[in-house]
Formats: sequence, structure tokens, C-alpha cells
Amino acid sequence: MFAVTGASGQLGRLVVDALLSKVAPDQIVALVRAPDSMSDLAAKGVHVRSFDYDAPETLVPALAGVSRLLLISGNAIGSRVPQHRAVIDAAKAAGVALVAYTSILNADRSPMLLAAEHKATEEMLAASGIDHALLRNGWYTENYLMGAGAAIAHGVLLGSSGDGAISAAARGDYAEAAATVLVRGLTGTFELAGDDSFTQSELADALAAISGKSVVYQNLPQAEYAAALEQVGLPGPYAAILADSDARAAEGALFDASRTLSQLIGRPTTPWRETIATALAG
Repeated sequence: MFAVTGASGQLGRLVVDALLSKVAPDQIVALVRAPDSMSDLAAKGVHVRSFDYDAPETLVPALAGVSRLLLISGNAIGSRVPQHRAVIDAAKAAGVALVAYTSILNADRSPMLLAAEHKATEEMLAASGIDHALLRNGWYTENYLMGAGAAIAHGVLLGSSGDGAISAAARGDYAEAAATVLVRGLTGTFELAGDDSFTQSELADALAAISGKSVVYQNLPQAEYAAALEQVGLPGPYAAILADSDARAAEGALFDASRTLSQLIGRPTTPWRETIATALAG
């Protein structure tokens, strides 16, 4: 029995879809806060169970019969360590044999602020004694779609990553890798990233080519980029974290040339230009 936390999220749903191509629906457990929202999966024969990181009493019963669990990191930055601890404790109590966790690229040595909670979760897994796999995901190419429309409209793509190379991959590639690890029962550490890297200047050029409009990349100091993100409505703490991530990318924090992801999924990762072009065309 294979279970996926956060199964209604963007990554989680893709993992469930990938599992459906590999195993029978009744071998899959979709763990979500609102089970009624996943009626389509239930209709296919997937087990849909209530699971809330912030309600520990729901966790152990929901993991009954589960042998392999994908713990998708929570999105409540600053609260993820206690949330993840609750899930790991529940997995141990329920007798889960393997936990795969969606971490961040080079979590044990990454200078990014985002890495701290991932590193702590990895350490909790190691201390738990449960067999585990660390899926150290690089950036999703889709992350750059959030600002693509504004960049095309204004002709300027803002960032703080300088000439740093970013080895992003499509969210679907990471989902397929997670499903593969679960089905094959793999353990260990996997540094996962796209086969091809790009700078934000190259991203700006791609946006220009796709839209037919002029788009240039403007590199900003980290503090100025954080302020710009706040001006468009992002909360201050979140803007600071995004700006930090961009600045650390300038230092190579989001670059990886191992091609571990493509080796794991048995095909090249989705070209980043293809992901951007397809999304903008839609």
C-alpha cells in the first residue's frame, strides 16, 4: 500500500497520477485535509483518507495498512518541523516500512533559508530508524510562471540570481521520480534536478521569443528584490525567503549536473523552454 500526503496539492496529485500508471488504484492512499475534494480519485478506487499535519490524532489511523509513504513537505514555512515530526512519529507508530521525503537540493549544505527545515526533517528521519529516501528536489520550472505574465507585460524580468545557473525541472518529472522510488522501494539520497540549466537572462530571452515581445532581465540586490516582491503583494517574510533563494542561486545553490532525476525516471527531464511555452500557450 502506497500513501501520499498532500495528495490534493500540485505535486501530490501528480504523484498519485503517476502511481496510477504503475499500480492498482486500491494500492494507493491519498492523504488529504478535505477528502470530499478528491471524489474523482475515490471513484477510481483510490483510498482517500483525512490527514492533517496539524491534527496528530488523525495521522496514525490514516496510515493503517500503509507500507510506503511519501511525505510531501508542508507549505507552512516556519511550522514544518513540528508538522513533519508528527507525521514521522505516526509513520513509526503505524509500522510504515519506508518514508520518502521531498527535501531540497543539497539540503545538508545548502545556504538557502528554505533548507533549514528540510535539513531538520532529514535528521528526524535518520533518528527515527525508519528506512527512508531523501528526494532532494531542485526548483520547479513552474516556479517561474508566477512572474512570467508581468515580465512579458512590462518587458522586465526581475530577480537577484545574477548569472547563476538554475537546474529546474517540471513538477511532473519530480512526481514521476517520487512514484518510482515508492514502487521500487528505494532508499538513500537523491539529488534531483533538470538535465539542462538556465540563467534568468536566458529565461527572459525565452519569454521574449515565446511572446514576441521584448523582455530583459534586471538583476537587483537581494534587499531591493525583496522590496519589489512586497510591492506586488507578497507578505514580507515570504518575500524575504524568495529573495534569499534567488540570491543563493547566484552562488550556485540551485545548480546540479548529476542527471540523477533523468536516470531515475528513465528518460530526459522535460525541457524547461517546453514547460514555459506550454503553460503560456494555455
